[in-house]
Amino acid sequence: MTLVEVLITLAIMTLVTGTAVVGLGTLRRARLRQSSVMIASAVRVAYGHANAIGKPVRLVFDFEQRMVILEEGAGQLSVDKKDKTGGAAAATDIEQKAMEEAERIVKGPRAPRPSFTPTKAFGFEPQGEKPGKDLADGVRFLSIDTSHQEEPIEEDRAYLYFWPGGQTERAAIQVVLGNPAEADPERDIMTVLVSPLTGKTSLQKGRVEMQRPRDESEESEASDSGF
Repeated sequence: MTLVEVLITLAIMTLVTGTAVVGLGTLRRARLRQSSVMIASAVRVAYGHANAIGKPVRLVFDFEQRMVILEEGAGQLSVDKKDKTGGAAAATDIEQKAMEEAERIVKGPRAPRPSFTPTKAFGFEPQGEKPGKDLADGVRFLSIDTSHQEEPIEEDRAYLYFWPGGQTERAAIQVVLGNPAEADPERDIMTVLVSPLTGKTSLQKGRVEMQRPRDESEESEASDSGF
């Protein structure tokens, strides 16, 4: 082979390799957006399902299983902002231990906590192999913040509640592609923002924090985000 032929061969190999790398990166980011769209769709399904059955429902974000689960409540729910589950019955050992610890501090009678179980709705089949929808390969929950939480949740489970009549919680659901410690904030992280009055969602690049009203009057007067 002549020197010119070798250089041409190297140029072609470089071009093919570069194209493959760009294509792989595009495919990985497509999985991130796919997961974000799935979460946004689940929010709309939960919002409509609460109205359809006349009961409170919730979306469960399972960090370990990387799954979104739709559940319906067996009774009325009054959200407790000092409680990770928002006032519902415990679903994991971690939640049960936290509740037992809280009950040692707070004395007196307490109203029974409503339990939640997986429910059937558009796209959700609790009787199937899995109770919910999986995130795409390589995508995981990074942080989930809702109105009933004092701090964002980054492990175990997080919940987003919906009530009959058309109302949910303000929320910011962050998902990340790959290792969070190595993630590019602009390309490997997306945030799904949820409006409390309409249940509308907005997909934003990077880590977007949930807006928190400074006091109760600001909360009651806050208009919908209008995403």
